[in-house]
Amino acid sequence: MMTVTAACSEEKVDYTVAISQVVEHPSLDATREGFLKAFEDAGIKVKADYNNAQGDPNNYKSIAETIASSKADLALGIATPTSQALVEAITDKPVLFAAITDPVDAGLVPKLQAPGGNVTGASDLDPQSITDLMEFIAKEFPNVKKVGTVINESEDNSVIMSGIAAEALAKHGIEYVKAAVANSSDVQQAAQSLVGRVDAIYIALDNTAVEGLDAIIDVAEENDIPFFSADRDTVVRGAFATIGFQYFDHGYEVGQMAIEILKDGKNPGEMDVKTPQKLDFVLNLKAAKEQGIEVTDAMKAYVKDKANILE
Repeated sequence: MMTVTAACSEEKVDYTVAISQVVEHPSLDATREGFLKAFEDAGIKVKADYNNAQGDPNNYKSIAETIASSKADLALGIATPTSQALVEAITDKPVLFAAITDPVDAGLVPKLQAPGGNVTGASDLDPQSITDLMEFIAKEFPNVKKVGTVINESEDNSVIMSGIAAEALAKHGIEYVKAAVANSSDVQQAAQSLVGRVDAIYIALDNTAVEGLDAIIDVAEENDIPFFSADRDTVVRGAFATIGFQYFDHGYEVGQMAIEILKDGKNPGEMDVKTPQKLDFVLNLKAAKEQGIEVTDAMKAYVKDKANILE
C-alpha cells in the first residue's frame, strides 16, 4: 500500500480529500489527475491524501477504515473494489466514485438518478460503444473468427463489459475466448496462451490486464494480432482501436461534482450518477503497422475527428 499526501501549497487549504485507487495505470491515474485539476481550475486549495491499494484486497478495507476515521471532508474511490470498501466504511461524509462500470450492480448506489444517501459519482460504461466496436471488428476484419481477451473475473467491471462484447460478437458468429488472470504477473502468460487460438485480442476496462498492458502489446506485435481495447489511454499506449473517452475528463467531471458538494452544499444523494457523453472513435496507425494491420479508408471513415487518428 502506498500513501502520498499532497497540498496545493503551504498555505491554508480549503478542503481535504482522501483518494483510494485500486492500482496505478494510465486511465486511473488520469482520472485522479482530472479530479484534482477541477479544484485547481476553480481556485480551490485542497489537501489530497492519495492511497494506492496496489490491487491487494486487504488494502481496500484498511485504507477505507483509515479514511473513515480521518478528518477528510470527502472521499473518492477510483475503480470498483476501493469504492465498495469506502461505501461500506463511510456513512458520515460524502463518498464519490469514478471509473466504475456498473455502480448499481456493484452495490454502490441503488439507482443512478438521485441515488440517496451519501454516495454518488460517475460511471465509465457505455454499452453501445462496446457493441459498436465489435461491429467494427466484424465488418472491417472479416477473417476474424475468434476474439480473445485477458480477464480477471473477480473484477465486476471486466465481467460486465466482456459479457456485452461476447454477446455482440456472437451475433456475427465470432467466438469470444477468455484467458484468465489473477494478478498482473499472469498477464504475459495469459496473452501468450491466446496465440494460435484467436484472430484478434480485445480487453475491457480490466485493471489487472491494463496493469500488465505492455505484455499484451508485445504479444500482439510479435504475432501480428490486431489488438482492440475499451479505453483511449490503452490505444495511445499501443492498442489499435477503441470507442471511448478521455479519463482525465471523466475525473474532472467528478471533481466538479465534489466542488458542488463541498463548496455549494449539494447533497450527494440528490445528484444523479454521471455517464459518458462524448465518445470518440480512435485509431493508432503506428500500432496498426506493428500488428500487421492494413488500415483502409473505410476504417478511417469511422473517425469523426481526425485528431483521433494517432500517427
